[in-house]
Amino acid sequence: MAMDSYKTTSFTKEEKIARVCFNRPEVHNAFNSTMIRELDDVVDKIGKDKSLRVVILTGNGKSFCAGADIKWLREIVDYSFEQNLEESLELAEVLYKIYVLPKPTIAMVNGTAFGGGTGFLSVCDIAVASEDAKFGLSEVKIGLVPAAISPYVIRRIGEKNAREYFLTGERISAQKAQEIGLVNKVVPHAKLKETVDETAKHLLTSGPEAIASCKELIYKVPKMSFEEAKTYTARMIANLRVSEEGQEGTSAFLEKRKPSWIQEEGDKTENKTEEEDKTENTTEKKDK
Repeated sequence: MAMDSYKTTSFTKEEKIARVCFNRPEVHNAFNSTMIRELDDVVDKIGKDKSLRVVILTGNGKSFCAGADIKWLREIVDYSFEQNLEESLELAEVLYKIYVLPKPTIAMVNGTAFGGGTGFLSVCDIAVASEDAKFGLSEVKIGLVPAAISPYVIRRIGEKNAREYFLTGERISAQKAQEIGLVNKVVPHAKLKETVDETAKHLLTSGPEAIASCKELIYKVPKMSFEEAKTYTARMIANLRVSEEGQEGTSAFLEKRKPSWIQEEGDKTENKTEEEDKTENTTEKKDK
């Protein structure tokens, strides 16, 4: 296990999985300028490290991230507009970097996720929450708004729910968070790490270039006209079909073997392409 040391964040590598942890449990992992800059550095390192294929984001202690640190808020009250803009842009930048990272990201929401904490889980591809977790977008209660996180939260919960929870600032239970799409899955707290680890292992069975391309599709296609998307998507699949990974994956499927990116030793995750092939063969026999 490799590890980098930071003041407010921990970053460990376990084989092909990066674990990033908000590490200020004494203040429920509330973020400040130091944490934002450390997270930015961590995300840059993960992006450059080709050995890492999945990222898990969580919080140390009982909380995921309680939003902005109160002590930090007291300081920025006296900041000028230019200073506030600089701080806000730093937060917006790290959120965007996580969102467009060409590697799958999983938020392991182990507890409270308020304000910016809700934003951090929203930029992840998959969010798995403990049934004890609580959520909130209560910025309006102190005369502010969930500005930097809004592009990602609105994409997750939709305009209807954003209007309700942005304006009322009401607390959201884990079950309600799942209902409105804020998180993908809610599990008993004791099963949280196990569930997230299983999800990470499942992601490792997919082609890394294919996953990166999927994330690009999800990000870019909604902004395109059908005419633009037609050419863009056709080019993408054509490029992948002739790529080294696409050729290897297709050959592995046809030859009923595991593709090269799946570890042969110690990998207990079943190859889904083989499972799907068996299902298809069984279905065909039943149809006949």
